[in-house]
Amino acid sequence: MTDSRDASISIVGSGLIGRSWATVFSSAGYTVRLYDVVQQQVDSAIQDIRHQLNELEKNGMLRGTSKPEEQMALISGCSDLAKAIEGSIHIQECVPENLELKRKIFQELDGLMNDDVILSSSTSCLLPSKLFSGLKHVKQCIVSHPVNPTYYVPLVELVPHPETQPSVVEKTYALMKRVGQVPVKLIREIDGFALNRIQYAIIGEAWRLVTEGIISPEDVDLVMTAGLGMRYAFMGPFETIHLNAEGTKNYCERYAVGMKRVLSSFGPPPEFRDDEIQNIHQALSRRIPADPEHLNARRHDRDVYLAALAKLKKKM
Repeated sequence: MTDSRDASISIVGSGLIGRSWATVFSSAGYTVRLYDVVQQQVDSAIQDIRHQLNELEKNGMLRGTSKPEEQMALISGCSDLAKAIEGSIHIQECVPENLELKRKIFQELDGLMNDDVILSSSTSCLLPSKLFSGLKHVKQCIVSHPVNPTYYVPLVELVPHPETQPSVVEKTYALMKRVGQVPVKLIREIDGFALNRIQYAIIGEAWRLVTEGIISPEDVDLVMTAGLGMRYAFMGPFETIHLNAEGTKNYCERYAVGMKRVLSSFGPPPEFRDDEIQNIHQALSRRIPADPEHLNARRHDRDVYLAALAKLKKKM
């Protein structure tokens, strides 16, 4: 793979996800060009990245071996799309989650990019076949869906378009590994990808348990944070069942009948009715008022906890 010191990454979109990607790539020594349509937005993003890197160093969570100043020297801003992607080996798109907007930027990029660069989208739910079909460089396109906050939660879902070259998947996988992320490969596209399908399954059953009067929203959260989440921070559902019996085969021999019985009782997806939404919103707002001050404070706490967990997992 190309040495990071000789390679550049282009990031299209300077919002929260674009900024996170910039810190991830620069930490591995890649030159990063951050693009947005308004130069003022780019300048503001670079200032925020500098602040983030200094905070990461202060908290002992800075990736790589370079100081914040050295990483910042690798990051530049640009409001000219052609200049932003010139010479890049990888373009990471991070514009808002809107199909028409993303299609528009991909069509622009399609006319500017060469035959070697990889065009990657950060979309969390839009299918590659919706994003990339019809592009001249469709074989070079892939979804690389990060998790928010990207710096602390390293998973990246790689989802190919039906025409994506296998080598593009492998190169993107290698790049993500090199910058410290944890990539997973989806063999083919599916609505919601993997992470959100699993997340929505949990939300759906949690919602049903609350709206059917079985348990409170606060206690559902405790089921996760003090129960399932404790082990899921270190092992997934398949390893969990493997360890909770004498292997997966023995687990299914013991529990498959019960699992099928419980699963068959789940019923259809929740309707998410207005009254249900309001009740759950009020329950959560008693603990975390839904105003910017309280939400941002809790998000800060979340990131501190995730940083500590990431540090622990790294040591282990």
